[in-house]
Amino acid sequence: MDRRHDRIFNFSPGPAMLAAEVLQTARDEALDWHGSGMSVMEISHRGPEFTEILRQTEADLRALMAIPHNYKVLFLQGGATTQFTAVPLNLLRARKSADYVETGEWSKKAIAEAQRYCQVNIAASSRDANFSYAPAQEKWRLDPQAAYVHYTPNETIGGVEFNWTPDTNDVALVADMSSSILSRPIDVSRFAVIYAGAQKNIGPSGLTIVIVREDLIGHAAPQTPVMLDWRIQAENDSMYNTPPTYPIYMAGLTFQWLKKQGGVAAIEKINIAKARLLYDQIDASDFYRCPVAKSDRSRMNVAFTLQDSSLDGEFLRQAEERGLLQLKGHRAVGGMRASLYNAMPVAGVQALVDFMRDFERRQG
Repeated sequence: MDRRHDRIFNFSPGPAMLAAEVLQTARDEALDWHGSGMSVMEISHRGPEFTEILRQTEADLRALMAIPHNYKVLFLQGGATTQFTAVPLNLLRARKSADYVETGEWSKKAIAEAQRYCQVNIAASSRDANFSYAPAQEKWRLDPQAAYVHYTPNETIGGVEFNWTPDTNDVALVADMSSSILSRPIDVSRFAVIYAGAQKNIGPSGLTIVIVREDLIGHAAPQTPVMLDWRIQAENDSMYNTPPTYPIYMAGLTFQWLKKQGGVAAIEKINIAKARLLYDQIDASDFYRCPVAKSDRSRMNVAFTLQDSSLDGEFLRQAEERGLLQLKGHRAVGGMRASLYNAMPVAGVQALVDFMRDFERRQG
């Protein structure tokens, strides 16, 4: 790889790139956090130093997302995948079924896990077109007796994103926002539960954030493991056991960085511009193709293929030489994928577009 690049552009879907300013602050504070003489990795989670970190991190997230007071914010471990189990255990109560929307690999995994605990009604699916679109609301077949409705607003692997919030009437709406949280403004009050792994738009892996309406806490099934019971986690301020202290600290730095950028509304404008820049290049000729319906294309994860798939390896090799890394698509779908999370600068997308034009000119 050509090491002349000051900083490579990492298009990984997660763990993903972090803002340079965040990494620099973490570097500067690595040995001594705010005069404590200790690294954040060494600070007791029950000490005053970490208590302040956790308090500020939650306050900043609440401000960024305008989280109402009647919602709890939990800082947990286990990844979003663990919440595939926690959601039915905490929300089913006496009900026997839940509605799920199937739009790709991650919603399929959530469905498979929920089926261990309840009857799953597939309220809508895009399986008929290889998960290349987001089913329109009028196509959903919701069960008014369902305990909740679960969907994945952004499918990281397939590059499909809902650009609207579903209306589920009085049934609790649950969203796995792992790859879209903080990328655009949302009305949190329209959701019963939002959960997200940190390793895309928040920080390093190891942290999962759960935002849950308070009236839904305290009804976990009797067999629910202690660590998956939201009531126990809420009552202990996410510290029933040792929490992921360093990822929480890194999340806090990211929230502070995002506030400096102007908040979620400001970053959304940048995300729109980045996505448009790349999709316009993909659509400019037949050399590249995006399989996703234009109305449902993800801003965060741009999936595309080359007309001649035999060029995939050469495309990736030359991209890496230019400092454009982690562009290979997921093994489940193949092709390419460029993840444009909040920390990806416009310059990174422009560098990718410039390379794509050059590659097409030389190979097309």
